[in-house]
Amino acid sequence: MAGLQCHLRLWYECFNRDLASETDPIRQAMFDTGHEVGRLATEIYPGGVRIEEDHFHHEDAVRSTLEVLKNRDVPAIYEAAFFEDGVRIRADVLQRVNGNAWNLIEVKSSTKVKKEHVPDVAVQLHVLQSAGLSVSLAGIMHINNQYVYDGRNFDLNSFLTFSDQTEEALSQQGVIPSQLATLKDMLGKNVPPDILPSPHCKKPYLCDFWEHCTQAMTEYWVVKEKGISEKIQKELRAIGVEDIRDIPADFPLSAIQQLRRDCVVNQKEYIAPKLGGELMKVEHPIHFLDFETIGPAIPKYGGTRPYQTVPFQWSNHVMHENENLERQEYLCLEDKDPREEFAGTLLKALGEKGSIVVYTTYEKGVLEGLAEHLPHYRDRLLAVIDRLYDLHVVVKKHYYHPEFHGSFSLKAVLPAVVPSMAYENLEIQEGQMASLQYLRMIDPATTSVEKEKIKNDLLEYCAQDTLAMVKIRDELLGRF
Repeated sequence: MAGLQCHLRLWYECFNRDLASETDPIRQAMFDTGHEVGRLATEIYPGGVRIEEDHFHHEDAVRSTLEVLKNRDVPAIYEAAFFEDGVRIRADVLQRVNGNAWNLIEVKSSTKVKKEHVPDVAVQLHVLQSAGLSVSLAGIMHINNQYVYDGRNFDLNSFLTFSDQTEEALSQQGVIPSQLATLKDMLGKNVPPDILPSPHCKKPYLCDFWEHCTQAMTEYWVVKEKGISEKIQKELRAIGVEDIRDIPADFPLSAIQQLRRDCVVNQKEYIAPKLGGELMKVEHPIHFLDFETIGPAIPKYGGTRPYQTVPFQWSNHVMHENENLERQEYLCLEDKDPREEFAGTLLKALGEKGSIVVYTTYEKGVLEGLAEHLPHYRDRLLAVIDRLYDLHVVVKKHYYHPEFHGSFSLKAVLPAVVPSMAYENLEIQEGQMASLQYLRMIDPATTSVEKEKIKNDLLEYCAQDTLAMVKIRDELLGRF
């Protein structure tokens, strides 16, 4: 699978694994989710045998698998290991059918079958057939995002659903041998393949060697600049241009791309004449609002679906007409459904007057979800939505700074506009980490000392986001 994405990635996986970036907590959490969903899936096929040897002992795992295969009383095998045609696999679930035939079940924590899942199943089918197994069916078991947890009885058979990919996997059997031969030939050479980093490094997943391969790239490397399409990147590379500053003045760009190029070349910000007026289209008291949420794959609370957004924290910096700034906040400290308390405290804090400044439409989506879940608050929550003012839209339409690198995210805009404010000094620096830390905080296994630290870190992080909007607006108004 690594080789299908990039030959150089596979080379490094085999020969220079130490060049990979360390797995950060967010990616590790994704892996952990996948493992937990895989474990749950085995409960749908009870009575099976798990092959316990880890990937460092693959030959032992293969021997164990062969022994289990001989036992016709075993209805399923979990993590079955095989080595055929130079390929090692671990099949998530092999279900015995009709005596000596098997169903291949690959488990994914996604909510649908993705195109990259098919070759994953197909190469496993190739290995199983090479090993002499009769495979009746091959497919993907994934999460059903329409399943609603009732809060009492977790229905595993409704939580997971199976998608038959036998036909698709069989259709790829003709090309797999040649693909494997190409990869083996590449790995047999004495030097790594000469491949430049490009958008393929992030498809279907960000490569573990991205930082290594891009460390020598320039500050304004076109591949890292948001808003430059793959088509344009290829055209620029064809004429030897890797840096946005080197794009010829007559190269065909859209108006916004040209504007951004000129900002970088001249190292000057762009300020639209209408920016000041747009920033003043607010009513006091001005609320600067930010939410933090979780979206667990396995629902925690009654009435929620897999990956459903559940808000647990809000921060509100209020600018009064006399320019005084007041900080308000809420954080659910217990392992309970926080939505009722979240909405009640939020509505009280926001009152019925004043603009509510947010950054992107994320808060709007959360409020809509709350309105659907809490009908007794519906009208008041919808009234809050009517007061929202999206600072992200205003900045994107009327301002650009060379240090944005094409991104208008709060994390990109803040250090460029307000250099004195930085997330680097915070223990929590972005939303996904806030979600992970919150789940740690409400975990009974976490010590009281650690819980208190996480609580303070969460409050500081969320307040930073709302104060960031205050400071960005102030700084931009200062341009006029």
